[in-house]
Amino acid sequence: MSKKQVSRRQFLNYTLTGVGGFMAAGMLAPMVRFAIDPVLKPSASGEMHPVVEVSKITNTPQRFEWEVKQQDAWYESMVQKSAWVYVDKNDEIVALSPICTHLGCVVDWSSNEQYPDQFYCPCHGGRYTKDGVNVPGTPPTAPLPIYEHKVEEDMLYLGRAHDRGGGV
Repeated sequence: MSKKQVSRRQFLNYTLTGVGGFMAAGMLAPMVRFAIDPVLKPSASGEMHPVVEVSKITNTPQRFEWEVKQQDAWYESMVQKSAWVYVDKNDEIVALSPICTHLGCVVDWSSNEQYPDQFYCPCHGGRYTKDGVNVPGTPPTAPLPIYEHKVEEDMLYLGRAHDRGGGV
């Protein structure tokens, strides 16, 4: 058996390749961690926030606002949310997002004299019925999103708004 000798040139090549690989791994590790960090964090989507006492909710939609803590990477801020809330004919609470599904403008309840008892979007004339369904022939192609909600101790809690899909 003969021993295979490593030349100086091969030794330097192996050493520099190893050191270069170690340095590259050291630079890539933080970038990979940054990219996958949001996936590893627990989702706050199930959080419910107190919004209004149930006794203050009427059968006419009212706009209520609340603040939620939002974390973007390492930056934490308070974001204001709002919802149109009312009690329907079946005495069930309905909480609708005020964000128009056409281009994201904010809708108002009964703000246009021509369309009383409808949600109206002033940006492009979008209209929704009281239950948040888009009126045919207007720009929105889907109903207003509806909030997850629960009632505890006479307080309405709202979670995430979900698209209802479909549309007219």
